[in-house]
Amino acid sequence: MRWKASRCSEWVSKKTMTNKSIFLCTDLDRTLIPNGHQPESPGVRERFARLVARPEITLAYVSGRDKRLLLSAIQEWDLPVPDYAIGDVGTTIYRVSGGQWEAWQDWHEEIGPDWAGHDRDSLARLLEGFDRLTPQEPEKQNTFKLSYYTPSSVYGEQLVAAMQQRLAEQGVRASVIWSVDEMEDVGLIDVLPKSATKMHAIRFLQSRLGAPDDRTVFAGDSGNDLAVLTSGLQAVLVANARDDVKRAAREQTREHNPQKLYIAVGDTLDMNGNYSAGILEGLIHFMPETRDWLLNHAD
Repeated sequence: MRWKASRCSEWVSKKTMTNKSIFLCTDLDRTLIPNGHQPESPGVRERFARLVARPEITLAYVSGRDKRLLLSAIQEWDLPVPDYAIGDVGTTIYRVSGGQWEAWQDWHEEIGPDWAGHDRDSLARLLEGFDRLTPQEPEKQNTFKLSYYTPSSVYGEQLVAAMQQRLAEQGVRASVIWSVDEMEDVGLIDVLPKSATKMHAIRFLQSRLGAPDDRTVFAGDSGNDLAVLTSGLQAVLVANARDDVKRAAREQTREHNPQKLYIAVGDTLDMNGNYSAGILEGLIHFMPETRDWLLNHAD
């Protein structure tokens, strides 16, 4: 059964969880969407769509994309419409119902204080002087998201640390996230309120939906998914993820909750583990009953 919500300002679940309910959260690019270099298993997105159409599953997209690009991806790749969408790397949350996308304003009220009264433009001025940062296009920015391009060769961890230090000196609580767009061979830097992470947004939804950890699964592929992948939440790293991301995920979970991270290898139901095949493989690992759901999708 799905968790229901009334109005966006009253997103508190009043349903009793059943032992079959699943809250599935997935990244889009190079996770559900096969827009990387590796091949996609034939027919696997259709398989995914049939599975998430089941009433036991509530689906949330967790993406760096804004609403316009989320809608574009759904249309271009024939993706199922989600029940919820966390966009702009965690700075926006939408409830999707009857074709309407309702922004949750309470989320902005929660994350806004982290920027200590600064807006995006004043934060950009604070970061002037970093010579390898190029602002991303206006449509890729929002009230609580300041985004840059960098060369993919930049040592991301060092740059992130320097940017965070400068912002902290001004009392700004920020998350600075670095990742790489493999297709464009470019580095990406997102400056967000510290609480506006994918992880916090997922937790926020979990609390409103009444979705416990043992019935929640996250799937991702890149560096900006690491905080969730290594959080102790049940998480799937798809097989097409970069080797350095796989290595970092293993290292960060080695001492704490290694059983909560599953890295797809492509050995399930004739699927190769890339993209949505990896999501399904990981879902079967954590929720074995979904194997029968996939094999008997007409039930």
